[in-house]
Amino acid sequence: MGRIEATTPPIGGEARGYGATPRRVRRSTDTRDAPSTYLRALGALGLLGILASVFFVAAGAAGGPGVFVPGRSGGWPGWLEGPLHGLGLGLTDNEFQVWTLVMCGGYAAVLVGARALSLRTLALAIVAANVLLMLGPPLLSQDVFGYMAFARMGVLHGLDPYTHVAVQAPTDPIYPFIGWPGQHSPYGPLFTLASYATAPLGLGGGLWALKAAAVAGSLAAVALTTRAARLAGRSPRAAAAFVGLNPVMLELAVGGAHNDTLVLATLAGALALTAGASPRFRAGALALAAGVGIKLTAGIALPFLVLAPPQRRERVRTGLVAVGGLALVAAIGLIGFGTHALGFLDAVGEQQQLVAAHSIPAETARLFGLNGTPSWWRHCFVAGFVLVLACALWRVARGADWRVGAGWATLALLVSTAWLLPWYAIWPLPLAAVGGDRRLRAATLIFCAYAILIHLTLADPLLAPPKPHVIPHHVHVAALGR
Repeated sequence: MGRIEATTPPIGGEARGYGATPRRVRRSTDTRDAPSTYLRALGALGLLGILASVFFVAAGAAGGPGVFVPGRSGGWPGWLEGPLHGLGLGLTDNEFQVWTLVMCGGYAAVLVGARALSLRTLALAIVAANVLLMLGPPLLSQDVFGYMAFARMGVLHGLDPYTHVAVQAPTDPIYPFIGWPGQHSPYGPLFTLASYATAPLGLGGGLWALKAAAVAGSLAAVALTTRAARLAGRSPRAAAAFVGLNPVMLELAVGGAHNDTLVLATLAGALALTAGASPRFRAGALALAAGVGIKLTAGIALPFLVLAPPQRRERVRTGLVAVGGLALVAAIGLIGFGTHALGFLDAVGEQQQLVAAHSIPAETARLFGLNGTPSWWRHCFVAGFVLVLACALWRVARGADWRVGAGWATLALLVSTAWLLPWYAIWPLPLAAVGGDRRLRAATLIFCAYAILIHLTLADPLLAPPKPHVIPHHVHVAALGR
């Protein structure tokens, strides 16, 4: 009797819609799934657009010595052109612009549909894009050759890169590839010492090692940001797409083999360590201290992390660990470079005396009809940065999210500095991805769009021409831009 009751519809069930229930459930489910299907298709189309554009930019740049590979100034050897040269593609200004716009459009599509894609699909696309860019020549920058030059100076010529410049070793075969032969190393002692390992590899081996390091930093930053987002209750898929498929991250940072991806990995590591129900603020402080040992800019997030713990005692402990971590970095520098270990601070000061053609202070000075970029105008931007920094620190001290505060401070730094290089735009990406502030994410995307725009010919009527500025005589003059 129980079996009959369990399997037989009640009397009148058809009339009340009992038999129609499965059809209504299917229609309702289909209605709910339709937007997800469309978003998945949009996201997949965006991924295809990103991968296609990355491929054609990397392979096209490898086709021959063109303006998109500034390192061609030293020649066009096989180790520079890479394995994609054999495809016989080329890259004109218009083609570069079209493919870059396709990449940006694909990124927008992926951001909209990221939550409908699987994390595995996103991860495979991110890895594929990074590998394709690694196989191509260094794009839009000669910085990676500067890394090699500093390493070779120390290992092969006995010259401290914090007290000597590449022009003092003009017979080294890396010299023709360098864009800034009159500049001291602005990089921290951890990165400089680690880069020494590339000197015995020769020019080709050193370049490929640094390109692989940039890719490793990029992928580590994406993985750690994804973990931090999951622990913080954010969408890990959205975070992975936001950071890993960003055109500035791909085309400029990874494509140019910049060590900024390594700095981003330390920042993402700090985010992962401090997220979740049991945040480890002291371990996060050590991660950021290591980032300072790579590049000074990693330190902007450090005071925010120190203020993150709600208890004053834990703040004190985190601050002491941060100071200890910085002291350890300084000790390593002293072992490696003696009393000149902090020479990179002077080099950073040298850089801040320069004016990049498309920095916000320079562009706004042009809009207001000023003669060049006067010091007083730059000081106004610096004052604005200090004000934003102070307000953000005050808010975090009173309980605001340290990731959001650090993100706004980083953006303020990028807006205020007169020495803005476009790949710097990746700095706030992990903070914006993990923090819960939609305005911060939007502002970060707008700034990344600007960093891409200055490389496109369609922006020529809007932006100042890349003219060299008066800078110290010991620094090589080079204009930022195409």
